[in-house]
Amino acid sequence: MSLSLALFAMMLIPFAAAGLGLIHAGLGRSRSAAHALLATLCVLSVTAIVFVLVGFTWTGFAGGHSYSAITGDVNWNWIGAGQFLAGDVSFDGASQQVAMMLCFHIFAVGLGGVIAIGAGADRWRLGAICVSSAVFAGLTYPLFAHWVWGGGWLAQLGTTFGLGSGMIDAGGSSAIQAAGGLTALAIACLLGPRRGKYGADGMATAIPGHNIVLVLFGCVLALVGWTGLNAAGAMIFYSVAPGRVVLVVINTMLAAAAAGLAALIVTRFRFGKPDASLTANGWVAGLVASSAGCAFVTPSAAILIGLVAGGVVPYAVELFELKLFVDDPGGSISVHAGAGLWGTLAAGIFAAVAPGMRGPQILAQLVGVATLLGFVLPVAYGANWVLHKIMPQRVDRDGDYQGMDVRELGAGAYPEFVVHSDEFVPR
Repeated sequence: MSLSLALFAMMLIPFAAAGLGLIHAGLGRSRSAAHALLATLCVLSVTAIVFVLVGFTWTGFAGGHSYSAITGDVNWNWIGAGQFLAGDVSFDGASQQVAMMLCFHIFAVGLGGVIAIGAGADRWRLGAICVSSAVFAGLTYPLFAHWVWGGGWLAQLGTTFGLGSGMIDAGGSSAIQAAGGLTALAIACLLGPRRGKYGADGMATAIPGHNIVLVLFGCVLALVGWTGLNAAGAMIFYSVAPGRVVLVVINTMLAAAAAGLAALIVTRFRFGKPDASLTANGWVAGLVASSAGCAFVTPSAAILIGLVAGGVVPYAVELFELKLFVDDPGGSISVHAGAGLWGTLAAGIFAAVAPGMRGPQILAQLVGVATLLGFVLPVAYGANWVLHKIMPQRVDRDGDYQGMDVRELGAGAYPEFVVHSDEFVPR
């Protein structure tokens, strides 16, 4: 691994968080735009501190101290057992690999925490966002990240049960994206829909995003960040040679391009004209789906992965909004949970594997998907349900009407413009 190249790639990851922040702000109401971007900064701050305090202790690293449970001949590596405050990490060059892992996780956990802001847009209180993010950084993310990247039982499925190379995820389709997206699902269910979203007859009202320009610009920033995320993850956790990083970058771009075009075409034929917001969601879904297998698949496979991710997103958004009555202004659930699960599975379907190991590798990826749905989602919902009982996470009724900027920050993002329209929200 080239230390300088990996470090440069990691420094690009914040662009992904910036892109998601702009997307969430643009797809929400104008009266909550500043709140959405400030929440992004707060999440990045809280998750970084909490992860260093306790999160990296549970995440650990392959070959590091951990707690295991032995059943029969199987050693189930469940959780890391490092020192708090990253006390066992050396920064004098003695353990560069571990220090690089810590640096990567600090950026990655922040990106995962930002995802839920899109699902809670226009109604999720800033204090509750910070506390929920602390739980994500101190519990949800570290556990699953240990299982995949820290030498945990999912990574060991190959040696313990002969399932290919164990679960693989180079850039975090599962550990970052799906975990963040499933947390977003828990938050959206706990908060309930925005006022005016559903009428008395159960029909959904379209509440368009206030600034699609921010959304589309956010997509470009996200591309920059994702190339760094995928490249850094592949080098740090799977020892991908620097020369192969070119393939990672190409696959990331191709998956996003194919997904964006797929969403554009689907919305063009379904609605008569392309939908900009759903196309943007499709673009990000392609980035999300690319992450797991970015270093292990061919460019043609990356295009196919992106086509599926982008083509499904418009239908997934419609399913959650119209059928399941889950109000997700930023599309976080469909984009990050849906495409993250698909990308995790696609890595097993398309990755280069030894002859006869295709089926076992797919099964290993399916075990990871089942773990996300059967463990991460219930834990995220349960933890946030407890928080909701202690400190209500949703803003009060007046805040719904005034907007999050005025209610929580005392000033709007656009003081020189009239942004308080009542066509969607009854008094």
